[in-house]
Amino acid sequence: MCGLVGMIDSTLSREQGSAVLTSMLEAIRHRGPDNSSRWVDMPVLLGHNRLSIIDLTDGANQPMEAGDLVIVYNGEVYNYRELKDELMKKGHTFRTESDTEVILVAYKEWGAECVQRFVGMWAFAIWDRTNRELFCSRDRFGIKPFYYVHDGDRFHFGSEYKPLKLSPLFSNRLNQQQIVRGLLLELPAYREQSYFESIKVLPERSNLLFKNGCVSVTEYWDIDPSQRFHGTFEDKKRRFVELFRDSIRLHLRSDVEVGGCLSGGLDSSAIASVVGTDYKAVPFKTFTIHYNGTSQMDERKWVAEVLKAHPRFDPVYCSPSENQLASCLDRVMTAHDIPNVRSSTISYYFIMQAAAQRRMKVMLDGQGSDEYLAGYGPSFSRVIAGQLRRFRFLSAWRALNWPSSQRRGRRRMAKSSLRAAFWDAGKLYTRYYQRQCFSLGVDSPPEFELRKVRGSPLKQYLYHELLTTSLPAMLHYQDRIAMLFSIENRVPFLDHRLIEFVHSLDDEDLVFLGQTKYILRAALKPFLPPAIAARVDKQQFSLSDVGPWLNGPFRYLLEKPLDFDRLSMLNPQKTEAVIDRFKHGSRVSGKLVWRLAVLQRWLETQ
Repeated sequence: MCGLVGMIDSTLSREQGSAVLTSMLEAIRHRGPDNSSRWVDMPVLLGHNRLSIIDLTDGANQPMEAGDLVIVYNGEVYNYRELKDELMKKGHTFRTESDTEVILVAYKEWGAECVQRFVGMWAFAIWDRTNRELFCSRDRFGIKPFYYVHDGDRFHFGSEYKPLKLSPLFSNRLNQQQIVRGLLLELPAYREQSYFESIKVLPERSNLLFKNGCVSVTEYWDIDPSQRFHGTFEDKKRRFVELFRDSIRLHLRSDVEVGGCLSGGLDSSAIASVVGTDYKAVPFKTFTIHYNGTSQMDERKWVAEVLKAHPRFDPVYCSPSENQLASCLDRVMTAHDIPNVRSSTISYYFIMQAAAQRRMKVMLDGQGSDEYLAGYGPSFSRVIAGQLRRFRFLSAWRALNWPSSQRRGRRRMAKSSLRAAFWDAGKLYTRYYQRQCFSLGVDSPPEFELRKVRGSPLKQYLYHELLTTSLPAMLHYQDRIAMLFSIENRVPFLDHRLIEFVHSLDDEDLVFLGQTKYILRAALKPFLPPAIAARVDKQQFSLSDVGPWLNGPFRYLLEKPLDFDRLSMLNPQKTEAVIDRFKHGSRVSGKLVWRLAVLQRWLETQ
């Protein structure tokens, strides 16, 4: 896990370019404190800050050369050992034990197609001195970030906004359309658009080629909705366990200690339980956060179930005070580069801080499971909608009467199911977006479209949760907060082999008898504590009601009026009315008020 920067710029002298490169590297020193190196062959300049995880020797430092290829790389390709064996059989030799060198040799052997063979997370740039071209790639889910600025023959790139703000190509003109999308939809980016007009995003699952002043971006991976797994439910459980255990095996590859977040929920407990069962000799620290008083979020009773089953674990707990909460926001905001619209970023900050204090460099986390295993509430209505589309009215009626459905309100569930039966995912989300725009008086909503995908209403919903709407925001804050503390955060649920398998299952394998993530519960039952496997409540990592925070440690956020000169897309009367209703006790728009408050705070620093 590292930070990378680079420039191809013939307008700069070697001295000028080296000075800019040095300042860009310093801006993201936190991403790689173990080594900082540069490679310069004008007009190309590459820089790298290293967090040493695999092959801790100096020989694995970057930028790394292999023949006419030079790479800067951030991430982990977990199956590098298997790829290395395959490449050695083809006659290639290696001088390090790093996955970086494997990527270089794989690119030499297979070209751009090499990324199809990778299992992991990555953002990298390879300069080909022979062909005078820069090949860049980002992993399938965008776990690792990659930003760039392009102007004719000049191309500058980096792991965060911070280094690019030091580029002579940067303009601080805000992208008003992305500000609205971030405010209303919690999106950190939209396609290639960032919060600044000059900074572009390399989308997830995409390669980029820069040659002769031209940028071309191509998508190299997608979920195939036509793929179906044929077998009994027992076959499906066995396959899920095989893939999940193999993902854990790969994600534990490290030359430093690996720990894990443990919230007491199903996802983090599943990871910890498999680690505890399959790797009894491996030391494993777990990290749990809880709040007291008005900001209650306390899952320790569930964490205790996991620790009781695996007493060798070394648990660490953190519980920040209100003063600590109030004082951390600006540092979190700086780390994010964008408004931290989710209150869960605060919780994550203190988890990573506790891990850093114990000198952890690698942490496992359960992010991503909800987005393809149907962990969120709307999954129920999508399952019912699918049954209605197939004229399975009795099954739809039974599903409507599941206990979990009743808690959400049977009438509301029926309405949302009917809408999902007649409308595709894009229309449903557009309708939600338009309602949000109306609430703040946005007369001309910025462009927002979901890709049309085939499949059941549930599979369409999960596709976009994974690749468009929910997961990208979580991965953004996860990367920034973990790297703020120089920690590599790994997400075993985001193994593309596991995701492709789950998307080949039937809807009823994911949501059944009122239980979400049914295949996960059933397949991992031998590993999970019974109380965890049976949980049907869902405790958010963030507060479902941010009222106690905005009326407590973060009340200062609402003391300043909004700067409508810089938020010209919002209607002042409607927006202030939303905030006033919150101040007078309404909690209907609490999360929106939080997003408005942190947006204002962010604008003050730009």
